[in-house]
Amino acid sequence: MNATINMNLKVGIKFMINYMEFDSSMIEAIKDIYRKESWNSYLKDDEKLIRAFDNSLYILGVFDDCKLVGFIRCVGDGEHILVVQDLIIDPEYQQRGIGTYLFKTIMQKYSKTRMFMVITDIEDIVDNKFYRLFNMKKLEDMNMIGYIR
Repeated sequence: MNATINMNLKVGIKFMINYMEFDSSMIEAIKDIYRKESWNSYLKDDEKLIRAFDNSLYILGVFDDCKLVGFIRCVGDGEHILVVQDLIIDPEYQQRGIGTYLFKTIMQKYSKTRMFMVITDIEDIVDNKFYRLFNMKKLEDMNMIGYIR
């Protein structure tokens, strides 16, 4: 999946945004985005993070020229279950429709997957509102329950 979109991200400055698959070879750029958003649990073990990316079902990145500025990472089998593990955008590029584009792209790509899931913090008002815009439902609304250890 490769797409190019022109965007005005700053007044008077035009960026060329490209969407394309990438892998764990960009580990330092990946960590930089996690660091900027304070997703620090990902930053404790590089080898574990590399394995997580290598074992992911699908990863779609957002690039400003050659710079990684965000991504969506999915895990699962793609047939019966898909979990959007990460949807993260560099703060400088947020509120520009990039996350929406990524999420819509994944929803379309995996539209036939039986269970399409996202897990987020219950208190995160922004994330919860975002996912509800896509008609995502709470497990309890689907007469289901989840467990975690």
